[in-house]
Amino acid sequence: MRVLLGAFGDPGHAFPILALGSELVARGHEVGVETWQRWREPAEALGMTFAAAPEYQVFPTREVPLKPYEAAARAALVSRELVASFEPDVVVADILTAAPALAADLEGVPRATLVPHVFPDLPSGFPPFSIGARLPRTAVGRRLWGLTDRLVAIGVEQGRVEYNECRARLGLEPVPYGHSGLSRSLTMVGTFPQLEYPRQWPAWTRIVGPMLWELGGPLVEPPAGVGPVVLVATSTSQDPSGSLLRAALDGLADEPVRVIAISEPRDDAPANAVLAPWMSYAATMPHCDLVITHGGHGTVARALASGVPVLISPAAGDMAETAARVDWAGVGVRLAPRFSTPWGVRLAVRRALRSRGLRLRAGELARWVRANPGPAAAATQLERWAATVRRASSRAEGPAA
Repeated sequence: MRVLLGAFGDPGHAFPILALGSELVARGHEVGVETWQRWREPAEALGMTFAAAPEYQVFPTREVPLKPYEAAARAALVSRELVASFEPDVVVADILTAAPALAADLEGVPRATLVPHVFPDLPSGFPPFSIGARLPRTAVGRRLWGLTDRLVAIGVEQGRVEYNECRARLGLEPVPYGHSGLSRSLTMVGTFPQLEYPRQWPAWTRIVGPMLWELGGPLVEPPAGVGPVVLVATSTSQDPSGSLLRAALDGLADEPVRVIAISEPRDDAPANAVLAPWMSYAATMPHCDLVITHGGHGTVARALASGVPVLISPAAGDMAETAARVDWAGVGVRLAPRFSTPWGVRLAVRRALRSRGLRLRAGELARWVRANPGPAAAATQLERWAATVRRASSRAEGPAA
């Protein structure tokens, strides 16, 4: 099978696609990947054919007035050339990456979607996605959240209208449904099923498990001594000033813990902390007792796959949703950004480290993911779907003359 993958270039979106591509190559498939130039070397090292995706500013400014779907329409024409030349049997696009999905439609190639976090399309009675509210426990709570359905529907419809305007620019027919980034043929959800609320699932969705991949790096040892090990793995893109990192280092300086932090060297680093600009999470996290993070799904998934609970102070995007799911599943602690002070971090860390239940439940998720590796599950789902597509195409073409 020939598979073309497309992903937004942020690590939280590119890494899951590279994880899938690596598994497909290992199974003998021909794989192409279109993403940002920065991932060319690892993609080619994994055996994939690489194509650099057009890179546009995501949000318009006065200096760069290009709107997101205008950028998608332009990028789709570039991706279309790649689809035509690579001649894939199927295309898999990251949920944020419209261009390869549109290009697949232009070339008549079946397409699937990979969601690298919890599923964003929630039923009535659930809190709106990404606001950070947990699943209601009572019928009254579900009715109250149902009052937000109309507001959510307005936003979803606006997205559908803008997406269809983009499709119209390309000569494509409009789609009749919202959440248009989700393929109604196959959407694979790259998260733990334990982080998904119980619900009726659409027939075209499959929860495949976390899509774990990393560039690699060294194992970082904690400071010498005894005491729990706390890894501070904050997001530099969402917190460029390093406020959560500083709060963690200051708040834990006098605690009986040993700290490892992703950071450039600092003159004011406390004695119980080791700072490293880069590390292998896969190698380092299994030796930790707690991970402090802003809640990027990839970091959270790696921690839980290592059997380590998380402390999340969400910053942006889907991080608040991930924090709510972690809290609901009992595998971590939430800390509101307004309490991300040295005092707040210190109390939250004490609470997390005291809870034996958090560690036990995180261990359950680690055992689950070892038995159900996400890239393998996603590749299997893709192979089955592609076989169904081929059979349907053969029946449509009829018997050979």
